[in-house]
Amino acid sequence: MPRVGMTTRTTPLPFVYGKRPEDLEILSRSTLLRGLDIRELSAFLDVLDQVAMAPGTCVFREGEEGDYMFFVLEGEARIRRGQLELRPVLPGDHFGEIAMLGAGRRAASVEAHTTMRLARLSRARYHSLAQTHPKLALHFTQALASALGRQLTEMTDSVGLLAYQRSIPRHVQVEVRRAAESLLVGTGTIAGTLLPREVDGALVVAATLNRRPASLETAITSDADLGVLGVDGIEGQAVFRRSAALVLLEAARRSAPDVVLRMGPPLENGQVVRVERLRGEADGGGLAKSLTGAFARLVKEDVALRQEVWAVEEARAHLLERGWTSGAALLPSRRETTTTLLSCGETFALGMGPVVPCASFLDGVSLTPHPEGLLMRLGGAVDRFMPELHAERIDPLASEVACPRYGGEMAVLARTWLAGTGVTSVGGFNAECVSGRVQELIRVAEGFHEKWIGRIADEIAKRRHDVKVIAIAGPSSSGKTTFIKRLVVQLVVNGIRPREISLDDFYVDRERTVKDEAGEYDFEAFEALDAELLQTQLRRLLSGERVKTARYDFVSGKSFPSGGKELALGRGDVLLLEGIHGLNPELVGETVPPEALFRIFVQPSTTLPFDRLSVLPPEDLRLVRRIVRDRHSRNYTAAETILRWSSVRRGELRHIFPFRPNADMVFDSSLVYEMSVLKTYAERYLLEVPEDHPAFTTAFRLRNLIDQFVAIYPEHVPPTSVLREFIGGSGFEY
Repeated sequence: MPRVGMTTRTTPLPFVYGKRPEDLEILSRSTLLRGLDIRELSAFLDVLDQVAMAPGTCVFREGEEGDYMFFVLEGEARIRRGQLELRPVLPGDHFGEIAMLGAGRRAASVEAHTTMRLARLSRARYHSLAQTHPKLALHFTQALASALGRQLTEMTDSVGLLAYQRSIPRHVQVEVRRAAESLLVGTGTIAGTLLPREVDGALVVAATLNRRPASLETAITSDADLGVLGVDGIEGQAVFRRSAALVLLEAARRSAPDVVLRMGPPLENGQVVRVERLRGEADGGGLAKSLTGAFARLVKEDVALRQEVWAVEEARAHLLERGWTSGAALLPSRRETTTTLLSCGETFALGMGPVVPCASFLDGVSLTPHPEGLLMRLGGAVDRFMPELHAERIDPLASEVACPRYGGEMAVLARTWLAGTGVTSVGGFNAECVSGRVQELIRVAEGFHEKWIGRIADEIAKRRHDVKVIAIAGPSSSGKTTFIKRLVVQLVVNGIRPREISLDDFYVDRERTVKDEAGEYDFEAFEALDAELLQTQLRRLLSGERVKTARYDFVSGKSFPSGGKELALGRGDVLLLEGIHGLNPELVGETVPPEALFRIFVQPSTTLPFDRLSVLPPEDLRLVRRIVRDRHSRNYTAAETILRWSSVRRGELRHIFPFRPNADMVFDSSLVYEMSVLKTYAERYLLEVPEDHPAFTTAFRLRNLIDQFVAIYPEHVPPTSVLREFIGGSGFEY
């Protein structure tokens, strides 16, 4: 019997309609069919369907269920996994053969590069082939098994090359210590397979390997302590928020190509999303609805989220090609030759930490209109662990004014002047530092602070005949102390003499202090203050009396109602109250008329983005400030400060941020250059945290965060700067 490969035929063969004699020669090139004679090949061709594909047509997508394999008769296709082009397929090639084994989802995508004609074999016809042509079916099955075996061998050799091109080969098994148990597992075991989906009702979104944050998809290649990051903690919430933002960017790419989204300030259970329309008018409500639907479809598809290692130059070129200039600008300052990118579909972003493995983890995320664009709400998976946000008193996410991280007019103007200098991202800032513009940026940033403090003093001066009390509040490490010193100078310039009272002197005796859920004294609760004593002394001062104010001794925990300094308010004097409860209406009650009270809120708000996905969280900025200050002046280690931080944050949500909308003015205490200065101190303090310490996970993340910034010597910082409150060397005496 003649074999296919001959170029002449003397006997015409019967063909199914639409099939051509030359198809036999093309099929004979297939590694699966080259052993068949001409009659067997003709019989095999009869069980195939033929389909035509226009250029750009997707034959099938990665992740879809597979029911067909294909043989290329004409044209060319490209096989891709994610954004990586694996290989072209030409006439005589085949693809999709795993579907014949019922293996489920496609491992790659195939797209027609030119006009194509394909022969298609369904799984049903493959199974029936054994009954109609048993010898042919056996030959094809053996060839299919042989081809898959070769692929498996090639893959094993590739993995072996990575594993054994070392002076010492990897161990076959590794020890994993999980909670109180020790497991012996194979090298390369995926971390997520050893962890539950939930712990105490909290969704597990990432792992820790030796207390370092890691994706659930991370392969374990050495002995390790394995832990979980759940949405009940700060680190897990950050992973969830980052993952939701990445999927949202992919949802916008698919459903709203005329829109550019950039993540704004992160919130405890959400994130501000800034919207740039490339064309057309803004429609926040319509866009929110459209993107919520697109997001839900990606969740239903269970689209994959990945961490990929790229060469730095390759990643930079790819980001520039996609218009992600801020992310590309950050890469030249990297010391490593590789970098991590996060991907979802065709969206790629800088890898600033792990993400969930797939979108099904993110069910419940929604979008609502916001003055800056959109507000992404993380949904019930996170909300249930933040009861403070649902007090009837106020919903901090309800509006621009009520948003606890929104910096108000000053933050908007800060972004404007930064854009005017060309500094719109961390990468852009680093480039300016390298080019020698550091001192100019510092002068402009400090000048902006001084101008705004002067503006606040001017507003108070306009109401000098009414204002008798200035109340100043803000969260931990917001820079209140230096702000007050500088405000006092500006008030005196305006002919106003402030008389200061610290709310810390009005604590009740320690044994009367309320306790939190853990049974610890809650010094941040409003009930920890003797508001009645404060109001009594305020009433007397405002009526013109000379008063011996209260004093609290922190060593003994005792309150001395008349143990403090003696005060009296003269003509042109105002009383300045400083403390975390300064904006709480219950603090002064009806003692001070509304027109006589001026409230100021201090917080860092304006932070630079790394790219469209990631932005420096103001909370991380405050935590780094506090770590440096506590290590400098209070002899607390970074580990101790980090462990207290979650309690500090809970107190802020309950007692500080709900009253942010009561402020008459907001002072944004952030400085564009400060993380570069703080880095020179914080890097060593964070390295002091032992690897086996509970604070190490956060310390490790903060180390990676500050590593993105070019360092600046502290000598450049003016003595009156807010930053001096944390690094020392202030021109004010504290």
